[in-house]
Amino acid sequence: MDKTPSFSLRIPEGDGVAHKVCDHCGFVAYENPKIVVGSVVRHEGRVLLCRRAIEPRRGFWTIPAGYMELNETPEEGARREAREEAGADLAIERLLAVYSVPRISQVQLIFRAALADPRIEAGVESLEVRLFEWHEIPWNDLAFPSVHWALNHDREAEDGAPPVPFGNPAGDVGDRMPDGRMLATDEF
Repeated sequence: MDKTPSFSLRIPEGDGVAHKVCDHCGFVAYENPKIVVGSVVRHEGRVLLCRRAIEPRRGFWTIPAGYMELNETPEEGARREAREEAGADLAIERLLAVYSVPRISQVQLIFRAALADPRIEAGVESLEVRLFEWHEIPWNDLAFPSVHWALNHDREAEDGAPPVPFGNPAGDVGDRMPDGRMLATDEF
């Protein structure tokens, strides 16, 4: 009997969603959302941004963030991403927001953080890193809708918003930039 893996898309018994199921043994190959972890990092009233050296959105600015790795906590992942992208050592303060981007099956956990050490430097995934005053942030050159959301939610937190996590703006699923342009590339 041929044991070459062969999968069919069907609804497993007791489930309500179609998944890839092995035609030979019934193994269900679940596919789950990717988790992104990152931080809005402040130092002396300025915000840390990284200019992306990689696709998608190479050359655009973002907060330090990326995919969570196996066997790490969200906080550990956010600190690792800040080290990799900006040479930054973070003091995580709290969870700022939980965003969903369903078109790319992504959940983002964004923290508020401060620099534990003021030294920063571009890592291999960044062309440059910089601390911006609020009025200097290159809003038209931000990489993703969720970067806009995170920066604005952090500003609301700075202005005294209750310390509960923010979420997607009403009706927004991360497929458009604030100026209305469709975003055709994957986030982070």
